[in-house]
Amino acid sequence: MGEQPIYTTRAHVFQIDPSTKKNWVPASKQAVTVSYFYDSTRNSYRIISVDGTKVIINSTITANMMFTKTSQKFGQWADSRANTVFGLGFTSEQQLSKFAEKFQEVKEAAKMAREKSQDKVDIRSTRIDLNNDTFDFKQDSGPSSPGSKQASSFNGTDDEKIFKVGPEMLLMKTEHESTAQQSSKWEAELQSLREKNSMLVEELQHASTNMDVCKKQVGACKEESDALRQKVRTLAHLAP
Repeated sequence: MGEQPIYTTRAHVFQIDPSTKKNWVPASKQAVTVSYFYDSTRNSYRIISVDGTKVIINSTITANMMFTKTSQKFGQWADSRANTVFGLGFTSEQQLSKFAEKFQEVKEAAKMAREKSQDKVDIRSTRIDLNNDTFDFKQDSGPSSPGSKQASSFNGTDDEKIFKVGPEMLLMKTEHESTAQQSSKWEAELQSLREKNSMLVEELQHASTNMDVCKKQVGACKEESDALRQKVRTLAHLAP
């Protein structure tokens, strides 16, 4: 069956600034789809998010990862393989709680999968003989990377305390900009309506003026008509 989505939600995606390791950088301009995927072939779990054609999250969940709620609507986790920290801002506390619960569930599943895999492998000291020289080494429990120590240290450190507030401010800024854009649009529409209203008032006044002129002209014509009728009657009486 390959890789299939098992849970999907929407959130604003952030990544920690690689230069400062303290500030958050928005990875998406708006809320995007964030999904948990399960690969039955590899028995592994990933969090994936795509903004348009750009992959902004591709994080494989491991047993030692931890998802931390830093506010009522924001959570984060460190990915040593990607050498970064991902942050998600949700529109409600319920969405954050569901995502955190799913993270814990997937983490436990990944842990069980790892333990089953280790049961099949005989972890023991191996001795090899190369050019009559003997080397002893133990199998590592998992791959490591130069940035793993640095990335994993983001959970529960002073750095974490510093950038906890950042995403909320960025979300508020995004919402403020969106509200400002809508407000500007409404003001433009209101101004357009005011201009149209002014034009209608001017046209109405002009029409009212024309009506007054027409009434005067009609009145004058009526008076002239009455005068002519009177003359006709007078002439009719004077006729032999």
